[in-house]
Amino acid sequence: MEMLNNWMPRTVAAAFVACILTSAVSAQQAPTVRIRGTIESVDGNMLGIKTREGSDVKVKMTDNVAVFAVVKTELSEIKEGSYIGVTAMPEPDGTQKAIAVHIFPENQRGVAEGFRPWDARANSTMTNATVAQTVKGTDGQNITVKYKDGEKKVVVPPDTPIVTFVASDKSEVKPGAKLIIFGAAKKDDGTLEANRVNVGRDGVTPPM
Repeated sequence: MEMLNNWMPRTVAAAFVACILTSAVSAQQAPTVRIRGTIESVDGNMLGIKTREGSDVKVKMTDNVAVFAVVKTELSEIKEGSYIGVTAMPEPDGTQKAIAVHIFPENQRGVAEGFRPWDARANSTMTNATVAQTVKGTDGQNITVKYKDGEKKVVVPPDTPIVTFVASDKSEVKPGAKLIIFGAAKKDDGTLEANRVNVGRDGVTPPM
């Protein structure tokens, strides 16, 4: 009985500590929000954005914010070995029909690798993966992409928007420009903060 009495408090204490540690980790990982829209105002690090859905939001850029221009490029720039993101709609035969493709710079290879649901359109998907093969087909370019857990067959129709990211600075961040913020952190007080913004250059609307 004495051993049991000694064991119980230690077990409860261990569980309590584990709970505290879990809470601490959760607190550090603020929920994120994906934002698409048009920049309406810039006041220092504070952006006023009209979202795709029509609401007005304020997002504070961190002091060390990374700014990337979203720039048009060509389908021919997608080659075997390229690391790309494919926004697509699933087809009945299991292939993915691209509605946009973005080419990652080499220093972003591996970012968010994998296949997941996406919110560009209802039922759309996102695949970040390496191009294993690309062949011209009757409906467009047929691309096989591979990621750590599998692969996808992708058809890229000729009119699909193809863009890439170019490292830039806050000069891209100006009223009228379209942007996408993949993960604005939602703080405890409800404010939004972004350490990366992706801004369409020369009137480009980020298509992903």
